Amino acid sequence: MDNYKYLMIVDWVKEHINSKGMKPNDRFLTEKQLCDIHGVSRQTVRQALMLLESENIIVRVRGSGTFVGNGIGRSTPVTVKGSIGVISTYFSDYIFPHIVTGVESVLGSAGCTMQLAITHNQVFEETQALESMLANGVQGLIVEPSKSALPNPNMELYARLKREHIPLVFFNAKYPWADQPCVAMDDVAAGRTVTDHLFNCGHTEIAGIFALDDIQGHKRYSGYMESCLAHGVAASEKNVMWFATSEKNDMFTYASDKLLGLLRGKTAVVCYNDKLAVKLLRLLRENGIRVPEDMSVVGIDDSRYASICEVPLTTVHHPQKKLGEAAAQMLLDMIDMKGGVKNDLLFTPELVVRDSVLDLHGPEGKAAVHKRVKMI
Repeated sequence: MDNYKYLMIVDWVKEHINSKGMKPNDRFLTEKQLCDIHGVSRQTVRQALMLLESENIIVRVRGSGTFVGNGIGRSTPVTVKGSIGVISTYFSDYIFPHIVTGVESVLGSAGCTMQLAITHNQVFEETQALESMLANGVQGLIVEPSKSALPNPNMELYARLKREHIPLVFFNAKYPWADQPCVAMDDVAAGRTVTDHLFNCGHTEIAGIFALDDIQGHKRYSGYMESCLAHGVAASEKNVMWFATSEKNDMFTYASDKLLGLLRGKTAVVCYNDKLAVKLLRLLRENGIRVPEDMSVVGIDDSRYASICEVPLTTVHHPQKKLGEAAAQMLLDMIDMKGGVKNDLLFTPELVVRDSVLDLHGPEGKAAVHKRVKMI
């Protein structure tokens, strides 16, 4: 699978540089050439180049290309902590590149190499990644769990990590049964913050759409419910729609009528994340429902989508790179046995107000109450 082909590319590059007698500062092959030679995606090549760059085998210069580094020819990489495994559900978009960049910057400064695997939020791919990391002798792991709210068959692999005293830090979320530390945004606070903002803007009929199979979805739902109960809206659980992350694209086709039905009679909706909110904006526009005049929409994560979509989203900010840095530093401290057992580290989300929420207390909001378009 592409997830593990990058390790083969790493070995091939080292052999290629040696066999060709290439020296430091010699120009190396481009990403496209490596893709063509190995028949893999650009993402896989970039994973390989990231690892090679951390070992100083190659050096990438923006606008100039890729060059041979000073690390080639050494019998072993110069490292302090050795090899660290990083397992992420995704890498190529949304908030994940910034998180991984944060991890890599701290590990690189400590002299570590990084093995990166992507699971696409699939438990079986997580199994393969864990087995591969263990076989490669990693000294620690930084893991984003796959389908973290569901029963997981990898419990024995995680138990093995504990038996072999291999430090582990989860990021973004952790399994309910796991006792290893986690570095994450406070997802309960995130759900509560965006919902509080809607209530503060005069909304009382508020729907919610949350992920069923990720623990982040459960926690963001908990925050939504905490806010609703605090504002005296006890029946808000009836205004919620759950979805599986593997079906998030399909829900806007086969379940669009159900989704529009959920929003009928509501003035606002809390979305599990920005990506979902952007898709919802499109569905509302296609059905003649204006945002924010007819429906206020909030997201969570403050991803790059939030500021560039058709109606810039009100959301809460995810720490992204800082979170990655903190997860890597926590793992390094565990390897060094600094401070003993580590507790979870939660970042407090900050509200980012943009254009997707109508303040019903203001003149425009009061006018909209009387002129609201009846949703079909």
